[in-house]
Amino acid sequence: MNGFQVIGKPLPFIDSRQKAMGEALYTTDLRLPGMLYGKILRSPIPHGRILSIDTSRAQRLPGVKKVITARDTPMIRYGTTHEDWHLLAPDKVRFAGEEIAAVAAVDLDTAEEALELIRVEFEELPAVYDPEEAMQPGAPLINEAPRNIASVFEVERGNVEEAFGESDLVLEEKYFTSQVYQAYLEPMAAVARPDPDGRITLYLPIQIPSKCRITYAKALGMALDDLRIIQPFVGGGFGAKMETPLHPIAALLARLTGKPVSLTNTREEDFTGGNPRLPMNIQLKMGFTKEGAITAKKVRIVAANGGRVCYGLPILGTACFRVDSLYKFQNVKAEGYLVYTNTLPTGAFRGFGNSQMTFALESMLDQAAHQLRIDPAEMRLKNAVQPGYVSVHGWQVKSAGLNECVEKATGATGWQNKRTEKTPGRGIGLACCNHVSGYSAFFPPFHGSSAVLRLELNGKVSVISGEVELGQGQKTVFSQIAAEVLGLGVESVRMTPVDSDYSTFGLGAWASRTTTVGGKAVYLAAKELQSKINAYASSLLGAEEDKLIMAGGKITQADRPDNGITLADLATRYLYQHNGSFIYGFGEFNPGTQVPDAGKYGNPSCAYPFAAHIAEVEVDTGTGQVQVVSYHAAHDLGRTINPLGASGQIEGGVAMGIGWALMENMVYDNGRVANASFLDYRVPGPRDLPQINSIFVESNDPYGPFGAKGLGEPTLNPVAAAVSNAIYDAVGVRLRELPFTPEKVLAALKRLKLQNNG
Repeated sequence: MNGFQVIGKPLPFIDSRQKAMGEALYTTDLRLPGMLYGKILRSPIPHGRILSIDTSRAQRLPGVKKVITARDTPMIRYGTTHEDWHLLAPDKVRFAGEEIAAVAAVDLDTAEEALELIRVEFEELPAVYDPEEAMQPGAPLINEAPRNIASVFEVERGNVEEAFGESDLVLEEKYFTSQVYQAYLEPMAAVARPDPDGRITLYLPIQIPSKCRITYAKALGMALDDLRIIQPFVGGGFGAKMETPLHPIAALLARLTGKPVSLTNTREEDFTGGNPRLPMNIQLKMGFTKEGAITAKKVRIVAANGGRVCYGLPILGTACFRVDSLYKFQNVKAEGYLVYTNTLPTGAFRGFGNSQMTFALESMLDQAAHQLRIDPAEMRLKNAVQPGYVSVHGWQVKSAGLNECVEKATGATGWQNKRTEKTPGRGIGLACCNHVSGYSAFFPPFHGSSAVLRLELNGKVSVISGEVELGQGQKTVFSQIAAEVLGLGVESVRMTPVDSDYSTFGLGAWASRTTTVGGKAVYLAAKELQSKINAYASSLLGAEEDKLIMAGGKITQADRPDNGITLADLATRYLYQHNGSFIYGFGEFNPGTQVPDAGKYGNPSCAYPFAAHIAEVEVDTGTGQVQVVSYHAAHDLGRTINPLGASGQIEGGVAMGIGWALMENMVYDNGRVANASFLDYRVPGPRDLPQINSIFVESNDPYGPFGAKGLGEPTLNPVAAAVSNAIYDAVGVRLRELPFTPEKVLAALKRLKLQNNG
């Protein structure tokens, strides 16, 4: 690929062997001397005042070292965007699963027994679970927000109503997205260790180690530098492993007992104490010309935030206007309401708001195409953004391969033939999406990344970065980027563990930013290291720098191959001649993006990935069962750093999307999650999934390392709409509420039959 040595090569992940052999140490594998085990007592009711808590019996239980309630905490309100969190509920509970008390004991059995001995007296309060009902006058107030509205998002460009009046077709529909659990393999966990100097070290499986440190230091009333975060191996995150009270509760138990404390959710606790996807009620109205051009879009979103705000604010904003940079929108209006409900607090999930709105948008585009008798693929091509496009919100699209994604996906599936040669019960559906590669509004203080590379005495290179590996392959991609610049093999690059005492401040894994933003910092650090090595080698070899070649762990003079030096020898000489100093390369990447202004205008990301997905389904009209039988996913990822890893990302994202589309849904019974286990909450297995064809479109972005853009989240975003559109093509019914269960399919078919007979 363009002469690259390691970029574009399908290399196995560098940590695969450790994981496969059971050698990788996860948080729950850690055993520290004198370690205690913690458990959290969670609220059994969705809404109520705490009248009293009696912990005396639990405290007397042999083996119990500490029982804490809110009065043992600093009583500091904290949070991510809203300071409506407490470490432990001080006065009332707002959802079933909220943290009330915690225990540290010599073993897990004792800690669990202690929880059963704690007596809590409640005054139950009326609860409200539906966000539309929660906004009504007279609804029970959950927090201090009037009408339970935690936040409102509004944006408008152009003249929407005038554009609707001039449209040949206007559609208006309601869509409902479900609440789903991230279903990672490793549940939430923490090991907290009190240090002799008064600091606390936290070992956390977390996506944002640097940012969570800020949040937790405030919650604990500690100075930032007194809290150290180390990231062991992480068993998946998918957006969930951001801030959670479990982590600072473990830290507090460690501080109060003077002993290390391990605190891990059971799977049931993880379901009932996590931050699942934000469900949304979406009312969408769109206008079109008879040729299929989009004239206007108006959307109203009401989102069920849950009992406290986690990341609902940016998720709602994303849903309201990120899709406006997918097509050439000129007239748009959005209003969104983030509403407190007596349900689980909701947070990030792969796709982060864009997935919810993409489901609605791409479903309506398919509907419009059919009513206008236009090929759905042609309709996308007509409206697609092109390189150099600036959206109505000021988003600057420097590279865009959306057209090529549509063309490659339709070509691979035999789109035209399958649309014209119909098989009963079988259908094909297309959906597209856009996304970001980093997002400046998520952490306004800065939106870049930095990295440090060090040449070791053995001629290998260590990479120091605060960006994180979650299983997505970041370590491998960073190694490939550094190796490519320095002419090394990937085996000669070592990724150092993330440790806030030594790593750079990395913003973490979200907004599909790691490869583009973090990888660019690694690239720049490698370039500086290369330059310093060349400068020193020039002095040693008596050769001009531009005549030197670095490859295979050695530097040689291009026109004199016999005049060279190994990197190991060079590193050792440098160390001795510079009083023990190593050669370092420093890289800082500032993407030059802006936090959007008060009017939501500004370019928040340096790169924008695109995708086109095509699902083929079979629908059993007797049972309502939907089976996805074929799936093609074309992604504009800028440059394919590792095709093997990229295919894995696409396959995983599509699998999660099929689960969201057809089966996954958190079910509540009087405010309590009723299916809090993998026995009752079904995720797709091998028999539910088709062969997934990954198609790479390389638009060579000007910002990303070697032209790369983000990939992780766009792989899920179009799936539900593609499946929905395929169901319509198969049996003529449009489903607008996730998931598309057999019961919903049968009900829709029954309505269609009555309509046709009426």
